[in-house]
Amino acid sequence: MSVGNIVTRTLTHSPLIAVVLYLAVLVGLVTTSALAITDVFDHQRALVQSSDLLDQLRGRKPRNAGALSAEHPGTPFLEGPTVTVAGAALLQRVAAAVGAVGGTIQSSQVDVLGTQAKDGFVGLVVSCEMEQPALQKLLYDIEVGMPFLFVDQLDVQVPQNTAVNEGVAGRIRVVIGVSGQWQGSK
Repeated sequence: MSVGNIVTRTLTHSPLIAVVLYLAVLVGLVTTSALAITDVFDHQRALVQSSDLLDQLRGRKPRNAGALSAEHPGTPFLEGPTVTVAGAALLQRVAAAVGAVGGTIQSSQVDVLGTQAKDGFVGLVVSCEMEQPALQKLLYDIEVGMPFLFVDQLDVQVPQNTAVNEGVAGRIRVVIGVSGQWQGSK
């Protein structure tokens, strides 16, 4: 007797086993179909979210209305028809951040032809003075605000004659290198 004959004979003598097997296969197929459909919807939802994020980063779509967008409006890239104008916008943005924390700029140098220029990045090195507690606020403002800026260099010089024992925070000299990406003229 072959295995096929044994299975056929068992199923014909007991229709309950055949019905149970049929229902088990049916439940397995329905479950597999439901999981596949759920997976397709999850992929579609992820695609929509990725497309929205891409549109936001390219500046085509405004960001979601929230505390961050209200606090830091703008586009993620440096704006301007030329790289020189984008460098000026970068200098203006950093100068505003330094001024907002009560600092003063001593010197600045915009680098539009540096090593990262071929990738669309514009660099800036600023030498400024400010109170010591203001440095954290400055770094936060630069890195969180719009456009997206990156701190590439940070050199802090604290004067030797600071009256620390009297509780007076002296002015520090900060050399900060900042870069941002320029997309070019559209």
